[in-house]
Amino acid sequence: MLFAGRSHPELAEEVAKRLDVQLTPQSSYDFANGEIFVRFEESVRGCDAFVIQSHCAPVNKWLMEQLLMVDALKRASAKQITAVMPFYGYARQDKKHRGREPVSARLIADMFAMAGADRIMTVDLHTAQIQGFFDGPVDHLFAQNLLAGYVRDKYGGAAITVVSPDAGRTKLAEKWADRLGGCPLAFVHKTRDPVRPNEVVANRVVGDVKGRICVTIDDMVDTGGTISEAVGQLLREGAAEVIVAATHGVLSGPASRRLATCGAREVIFTNTLPIPDERRFPQLTVLSIAPLLARAIREVFQNGSVTSLFDDHA
Repeated sequence: MLFAGRSHPELAEEVAKRLDVQLTPQSSYDFANGEIFVRFEESVRGCDAFVIQSHCAPVNKWLMEQLLMVDALKRASAKQITAVMPFYGYARQDKKHRGREPVSARLIADMFAMAGADRIMTVDLHTAQIQGFFDGPVDHLFAQNLLAGYVRDKYGGAAITVVSPDAGRTKLAEKWADRLGGCPLAFVHKTRDPVRPNEVVANRVVGDVKGRICVTIDDMVDTGGTISEAVGQLLREGAAEVIVAATHGVLSGPASRRLATCGAREVIFTNTLPIPDERRFPQLTVLSIAPLLARAIREVFQNGSVTSLFDDHA
């Protein structure tokens, strides 16, 4: 049985359609003080339950709603509960940078375990180590094949350089380069003040970008500061064109304006998070993650191999 919170109904409907099932009807509403009420309108006893919710803004509301849905399923005797989070909230807070800070990503995993989730399914975690925060199975899906396939089909005949927006994403950039046929790598050396979040300064580009199409990759774009700075630096270094590709389009605050005016030829996201019309801009392309989620859910339900979605030999 497939269940969906209220944060991203379009994605849930598309996943349901691809699985050829109906979303289980439910009552969900907010009390006057902001408390959330959830009740399922059908029996869920003995079912394999998949609960889809993307943690978009307001993150805490949708996170709480999914926790309540999981708790309701546990108390109604669902056999197995999988929390499907296309975007895992608080994933950036996966370690302590300084003293007296929380490890929020671990807390989220503990909350879902306590609520009754047996399994977590998510897409492109900020860091893979978050899988170890949950004691049960974690299906970590990757949007790289979807994004890189689109870039290869559209720009494959050109001279491409894959660019990491910082040194921390070079591993991901290497995978992209292999997927695009072994093209060269570059990265933007930058500095960030840990006391002032969402502010970044791009310093210089390391690698060959002159006269080439640069594909700048990341897992998420929040305020757009990092990516916009990287695009500007690449163009100043002589890049012919810059393509931005990322899995999660958070697009907080001035992000849409920054991306629309930074000089990028195309900005590519998946729809793990809803992107309303007011945040869209001419250079934006949104690819659907629903086929990947639907295939992963089917493999889990049928006791198949989720790894086979990414490795033909698995």
